[in-house]
Amino acid sequence: MTFSVNDGEFVALTGPNGAGKSTLLRILLGLLPPLGGTVEVFGASPRDLRDRWRIGYVPQRSVLPDNLPATVEEVVATGRLARRGWSRRPGAVDREAVSHALESVLVDDLRRRRMHELSGGQQQRVLIAKAFASEPDLLILDEPVAGVDADSQRRFRDSLVHFARSHGTAVLLVSHELGAVAADLDRVLVLRQGRIAFDGRPEELTATGVSLGVHRTDLPLWLEDPGPTAPR
Repeated sequence: MTFSVNDGEFVALTGPNGAGKSTLLRILLGLLPPLGGTVEVFGASPRDLRDRWRIGYVPQRSVLPDNLPATVEEVVATGRLARRGWSRRPGAVDREAVSHALESVLVDDLRRRRMHELSGGQQQRVLIAKAFASEPDLLILDEPVAGVDADSQRRFRDSLVHFARSHGTAVLLVSHELGAVAADLDRVLVLRQGRIAFDGRPEELTATGVSLGVHRTDLPLWLEDPGPTAPR
């Protein structure tokens, strides 16, 4: 399996359950060593990357503790820690980055609210803002809009595209629901059984009759069915 994500590129990674997506993400984040081959992020092994802030990560939607005392602003501000270091107090640049991140995902009006007071969709937008705050060179998102309503998906798309374009950030988005961002993708990677079955532009995939629309069933069916062969 060989692929790369270039500066400023917006790439979607999809595939059936068990294809290896989560394992690949853990390797890219330096949480797992590769069993073979070579993996490099910004010219270094993920485990040896010194500037951790260069990678932003948004995990799958998770349930936060009901009694989490942190405010929205405090959670987003933790996204700056890897960049400025634990020993330095936040300065004007840090505060500006946090405010910009809050505004980017439309949660600025919630900055004083406690996380446990928010809906699931609002909490997910806060986690995205936290990743934005570090101003990473590579942003990895793992099913960021799974189970989120259509309006929240549109807001996610707008904020993600705006952030990526304004910062020149490369984006690797893992998702089965690509409709919200289909028009903005540079490439789609389809993973099957640990191998790349397709690597190309979205229109090459849709030319096979596969729809990238939200909640459509033909993309999952194409992923699960080993019969159809996509163009390469």
